[in-house]
Amino acid sequence: QLQLVESGGNLVQPGGSLKLSCAASGVTLDTYFIGWFRQAPGKERESISCISSSGDYRKTRTSVKGRFTISRDNAKNTVYLQMNSLKPEAAGVYYCAAPAIRTDQPFCSLTNAPYTTWGQGTPFLVSS
Repeated sequence: QLQLVESGGNLVQPGGSLKLSCAASGVTLDTYFIGWFRQAPGKERESISCISSSGDYRKTRTSVKGRFTISRDNAKNTVYLQMNSLKPEAAGVYYCAAPAIRTDQPFCSLTNAPYTTWGQGTPFLVSS
């Protein structure tokens, strides 16, 4: 059974960088597209970025495009989210998620609908 564990959350100063990891166990990730989501305090969870199973197709939320980069290393069964030029509003709990259906197509989704397996989340703050 697929399990996802996020890590890398920390306290970061505005303008700083942080790299989050999403490590999978139980199943190899190379046929799953993966999404990263954020939930800020008092707000609903929102999508940030997603990546296809092979890594050749990505989508990123407009508000973080150019600053956040999703990538994956299927040999390590891990997906990453590199975040640069962080702003205070980026703070929250970050989750990675995988869908129920495996695919090798160049596809991923920024909606919640396909995702059925979620990690426990990793929190971080952006504060000076």
